Amino acid sequence: MTEPLMPMATGVWLVDNTSLSFSQIAKFCGLHELEVQGIADEQVALNIVGLDPVANGQLTWDEINRCQADTKASLEIIIDAVPAKTRSGGSKYTPVSKRQDKPDAIAWLIRFHPELKDAQISKIVGTTKPTITAIRERSHWNMSNIKPVDPVLLGLCKQTELDNAVMKAAPRRASLAGEENNSES
Repeated sequence: MTEPLMPMATGVWLVDNTSLSFSQIAKFCGLHELEVQGIADEQVALNIVGLDPVANGQLTWDEINRCQADTKASLEIIIDAVPAKTRSGGSKYTPVSKRQDKPDAIAWLIRFHPELKDAQISKIVGTTKPTITAIRERSHWNMSNIKPVDPVLLGLCKQTELDNAVMKAAPRRASLAGEENNSES
């Protein structure tokens, strides 16, 4: 089951504005029943402002009234109202603590996946093409300290993102291998 957009704030609102049981609220919000009891006892979520799921279109009053009348019934969320938690196609934010790891990740990708284009590396690591070129040409200002490290281990990308990029570049790897064989003969 999908939970509401802000579960704790929704739980606060449901405790304050309905006569639903703690277990019904807990099940709907994805909280533990004791957390909901703590909200009611004003021991948990003291500074959290309640979020009205009816105003957000995640619940209807008919649904709340149905569940208030039957304590064994479970609230059903309106799925279309909950936005998907996905990242947009744009650039991704990298925390300051991980930014110094980008050159290491670029070096790893260049060494172990030469078939990847600069645009693919840029998308995977979240860097610029001039930085990739500087590392590829070994002219980066910090080149002496750059050690190749897997970008997945550094937390700069997901393994699935890396795998997808490598799969797309697989035909290019085959053509690079063919060029190496021709130059050796």
